[in-house]
Order: sequence, then C-alpha cells, then structure tokens
Amino acid sequence: MYRPGNGVTLPRVLREVKPQYTSDAMRAKVQGMVLLECVVKPDGSVGDVHVVRSLDSTFGLDQEAVTAARKWLFAPGTRMGEPVSVLVTIELTFTLR
Repeated sequence: MYRPGNGVTLPRVLREVKPQYTSDAMRAKVQGMVLLECVVKPDGSVGDVHVVRSLDSTFGLDQEAVTAARKWLFAPGTRMGEPVSVLVTIELTFTLR
C-alpha cells in the first residue's frame, strides 16, 4: 500500500455516497464530521476503513460513515502507470437541515 506522492497519484472519486443519519442521532441533534482513512484498492474499490476522528460512537454515526465510505468508487491511484493500493483520507459531514 502506498501514500500519495513520490510518483504515486491520488485516486480520483467516481462515486461518492453520503452517510445516512441514524434516527437516534437525529433525535440527539448530533452534527459534525467523521475523518476516515481508507485504502483504495487497484480496482478502485475501498478496502480497509479506519476512523481517524470520531464524531459519535453512541448513536452509530461513525459506523454509518464507514458503511458509506465502503460504497465509494475511485479511479485508482497509480505508481509508474500501474494501479496500486493507496491510502486516502475521507471527510464525511453530518448536518441536519
């Protein structure tokens, strides 16, 4: 797995999936951002997802963010023209309308 830079290109988002609010989080009016580190695999899918900055482990928003991130699709990052696994950071924001 690579990090962007030194000849490794950043994966490009093709499909972004917004996280869903849980009803408990809505009732509690929880808002904010979850920061995730994700491995974008050579096929553009998302592999391992790790919560770097938690918003809420009580009402399930961290888990919803992970679930949404796993559905993202990327044009994979490359190294020397070949698709490789690249570690990226994704910020998912929860806001109530």
